[in-house]
Amino acid sequence: MAHDHGNDQNRDHGQGQGQGQGHSHTHIDFAEMLPMLVQEAELFTPLYTEAASWLRELRPDPELVVDAGSGPGVISCLLADTFPTARVMAVDGAEPLLAAARTRAARHGIADRFGTLQAELGDGLGDLEYPADLLWASRSLHHVGDQRTALAGFVDRLAPGGTLALLEGGLPPRHLPRDIGIGRPGLQARLDAIQEEWFARMRAELPGAVVEDVEDWPALLTAVGLRHTGTRTFLLDIPAPVSEEARAFIVTSLTHRRDGLAEGLDADDLATLNRLLDPDDKASVFHRPDVFVLTALTVYVGVKA
Repeated sequence: MAHDHGNDQNRDHGQGQGQGQGHSHTHIDFAEMLPMLVQEAELFTPLYTEAASWLRELRPDPELVVDAGSGPGVISCLLADTFPTARVMAVDGAEPLLAAARTRAARHGIADRFGTLQAELGDGLGDLEYPADLLWASRSLHHVGDQRTALAGFVDRLAPGGTLALLEGGLPPRHLPRDIGIGRPGLQARLDAIQEEWFARMRAELPGAVVEDVEDWPALLTAVGLRHTGTRTFLLDIPAPVSEEARAFIVTSLTHRRDGLAEGLDADDLATLNRLLDPDDKASVFHRPDVFVLTALTVYVGVKA
C-alpha cells in the first residue's frame, strides 16, 4: 500500500493520489503507479516538509519513526531528514515500492538507519520489531476496509507516549480555471463528483469492509485510546506560470483521471479532456499559461498515554 499522493481520493478523493487509479474499476496496483507516486511526492515536498516540521515541534526526538503505507519512500526519506537521529522504517504491502524506498535511502546516505518491512496495514504492520515513537500514515488508511480496527493496530504499535500522525482528507487538487475556454465551465468540479462516487465504490469493495464510521478523525483517534492533540491543514500553492516539473505532473494527473473515470464522464467532458491532453492542441495543458497546482492536506495527531 502506498501513499495516495494526490490521486485516488486525491491517492484523489481528498486526490487515490486516487483518480480512479488508472483503472475503470476499483482495483489499485500501486507498484504499477510507482513513477506517478514519485512524481507527485517530489512535487509536494514543500507541503510534506512543513507538516514534518510541525511534527518535530510536537515530538522532537523520536528513536523510531514508522511510515505506514510508505510507497516509494519519498516521504520516509524526508522524515529521516527531519529527524536526523531517528531510525526510519518504511512499511508497505508492495515490495517493488519498498525496493524503490531502499534505493532512495541509499542515494540520500541514510541507509544505515533506514529499514523496510513488507506488510499490509490491516494486518497490524506485520512484524515490526520495536514500538514506534512516531507513526506517520499518509492517505493509506482509507485503503483498509475496517479503518477503526487498523487504527487500533497502529496504537498497539506505538510506544507509551508515542505519536500517531494521520494524513487523511483535505481539499481536492485544482489545476485549471473554472472556465478554460473549451467545453463547459466547471470541468474539475464534475471530475471531483465522479471521483467521490468511485471512492465510495472502492471503499465498499475492500476486503473486510464494514459499516462506515463517520470520518471524524479526532473522534476516531479518541475511540482507539489516543489523546487528540492537534489538527493542521497544509497548503500546496504552485501558481501559474508553473515549472516544467509541475506541468508534467498536471499532465500525469489529468491523464490518470481521464483513464480511470472515463466510464462516468459524458461525451463532452471526455472530449474536453482529450483536447487538454493532446500535445498538438494549443488549448492543451502542454501549452496553457494558466495551469496551476493548488491543494490542501490535513494531518490529525494523537498521543498514546
